[in-house]
Amino acid sequence: MSSFDPLNVNVRCAHFIGGLYRDAAAMLDVQRPSDAQSYAGLPIADAACVDEVVENAWRAFKTSDWASRPPRERARVMRRWADLIEADVATLAPLESVGSTRPISETIAWDIPSVAEGIRFFAEFADKVGGEVAATATDHLGMQISEPYGVIAAIAPWNFPLSMACWKIAPALAAGNAVVFKPSEMTPFSCLRLAELAIVAGLPAGIFNVVQGNGRVTGMALCKHPKISKVTFTGSTATGAAIMTACAESGPKPVTLELGGKSPQLVFADVPDLARTARSIAKAITGNAGQVCVSGSRLIVQRAVLEPLIDEIQKAFALLKPGRTWDENTTLAPIISAAQANRIDTIVTRSRTAGAEVLTGGKLFDTLQGGAFYEPTLLLGVDADNPAVLEEIFGPVLTVQVFDDEEQGLALADHPTYGLAAGVHTADLGRAMRAVRKLEVGTVWVNRYGRSADWIIPTGGYKRSGIGKDLGRAAFESNLRFKSVLIDITDY
Repeated sequence: MSSFDPLNVNVRCAHFIGGLYRDAAAMLDVQRPSDAQSYAGLPIADAACVDEVVENAWRAFKTSDWASRPPRERARVMRRWADLIEADVATLAPLESVGSTRPISETIAWDIPSVAEGIRFFAEFADKVGGEVAATATDHLGMQISEPYGVIAAIAPWNFPLSMACWKIAPALAAGNAVVFKPSEMTPFSCLRLAELAIVAGLPAGIFNVVQGNGRVTGMALCKHPKISKVTFTGSTATGAAIMTACAESGPKPVTLELGGKSPQLVFADVPDLARTARSIAKAITGNAGQVCVSGSRLIVQRAVLEPLIDEIQKAFALLKPGRTWDENTTLAPIISAAQANRIDTIVTRSRTAGAEVLTGGKLFDTLQGGAFYEPTLLLGVDADNPAVLEEIFGPVLTVQVFDDEEQGLALADHPTYGLAAGVHTADLGRAMRAVRKLEVGTVWVNRYGRSADWIIPTGGYKRSGIGKDLGRAAFESNLRFKSVLIDITDY
């Protein structure tokens, strides 16, 4: 049995600095999304606290041997860390689920194993990616030498707390950097256990630190700190723009930003298995209750299969069971907060006013008290200017637009603001590749929607969906800077 009692999960109101917990006064009330009950308090690190943790990380980077030790030894520590995480599932999974939108069945089956595997994946790059020898005249030796940046600030969102932490922390540490990590103030606690296990694995104290707080105070202090060499962030486009501005004003310093999305799922009439395609589409908008950056929130379907496809999607929606994250039978997650649920409902209402027809859903579930659970929703009759088409909703709301030919479908798939991901469903390989070439997005999935268990394929957005890449070799290399060297080897 994986269900658990939320009252039995212990959390600490603390930072993690220099390898030790630093208890601090609670300044922010933290609520469980499942029932809106307060279950902990959180400190907010001010500029002085941020300065202390960054200076601590800087000293650790300079005085420990983390950056200079043989790369395979760094990898060995990280593999031990991954093993400890995997073995700690009985503690980590409830800690992750109790205060987030992640149901316990999913944190056990997917989140915790994925974090462990991600750390192993990036550990393997430690001794496999470095500099290169340049083509120069025979009396010279030209090289590029890779070096870690120093101290990297990593700021993660609330929707997949541990997974998003791993995206940021693992490649930075594998490259030899120190990290100051700020989780979302809405889901702040599981990463503390992650940091504790890193020390047990042998990571030097001060190389991985966790500082608690909000974005306006703590996040901005991190971005503007002169000893932060790079910032990596996943979250909203507006916050990403503010972070980029802060980094430019106080640096400049490089950033990696994975931001908002409004991703299309383009379905052609020749799909060989309509029911399978419908299940994929439904999962892509209801997974984590649609609270996913790459959520496939715009269905663009060829007219010939519109009705049967909608019918199959509605069947898939009907199978979902909303519930508390600590109930192993839950298959539809709660919305992170009442404020976010109200925002979803407001956009749906505006969409209806603008002409959308609600085929399914369109309101909060009224069967669960406390937490906010939104019904999986289908909106038909939307045009390109409809609020539900234009705005990132971050909820289980799927708009439906209809096309007749390939050119029209691709035109509808293009979004004026976002370009994070897209799905293309067709049996025609030529059509699929034409779509891949024409879609202005960072990731295209063909006859599927969503990432695989592999970490090798980078992810990142076009347009206002971000800059730089997470995952893959690109993520590791983005945590290194390269120094050019030219040596004269002629006789003096």
